[in-house]
Amino acid sequence: MHVLHHHPLYGASRTVRLLLAERRLVHLPKLESPWDRHEDFLTLNPAGDVPVLVTEDGDVLCGTMVIAEYLEETEGDDGRLIWGTAAERAEIRRLTDWFERKFVVEVGTPLLNERYLKRMTARGNPSSEVMRAAMTNLHIHLDYIDWLAEQGNWLAGKAISLADLSAAAHLSVTDYFGDIDWDRHPEARLWYAKIKSRPAFRDLLEDVVAGLAPSHHYADLDF
Repeated sequence: MHVLHHHPLYGASRTVRLLLAERRLVHLPKLESPWDRHEDFLTLNPAGDVPVLVTEDGDVLCGTMVIAEYLEETEGDDGRLIWGTAAERAEIRRLTDWFERKFVVEVGTPLLNERYLKRMTARGNPSSEVMRAAMTNLHIHLDYIDWLAEQGNWLAGKAISLADLSAAAHLSVTDYFGDIDWDRHPEARLWYAKIKSRPAFRDLLEDVVAGLAPSHHYADLDF
């Protein structure tokens, strides 16, 4: 059985959880607190980041795209999430990279640091200035999702893809904090409601982090 080292408030971890669920791949979840930098975990991934997937064969895969590309190569064509022509696959990878890197830097990491990690690591009080900047960036990203969602059924086109899983995974962390004003982004809201209703999303909606309750609408499919 695969073993997934993850943390529920790290968007990249959630992307891989959705990917495994969509692929119907059974795995054993193992909670990690990356900021603790445990020696055993650093042996698996010297970078100290989650997610890390250890396969049944003992292969150690670190990072969202590494894990996703590995599973696309090894799990067959049924349920592919990087699909289509070379140009279509490139667009899926571009959008996935957008959310796994750009969104993380501009929104995900600042909000996670201020709302959760500072408290866990006793690194001082949250910065309202940092949070305001992250919230401004959040609406810019949601405007982009509004536009993408208007173009077709899914963010990258005709079918659900890794890009949808990545965007939804990272937004779900922000939604856990209650930071999204969905009324300002109707197309993004419709798209998110669609992916939130998928069976693969159920496990994420059950997440409750000790000492940090989710927003009141977090698990509500009719939000």
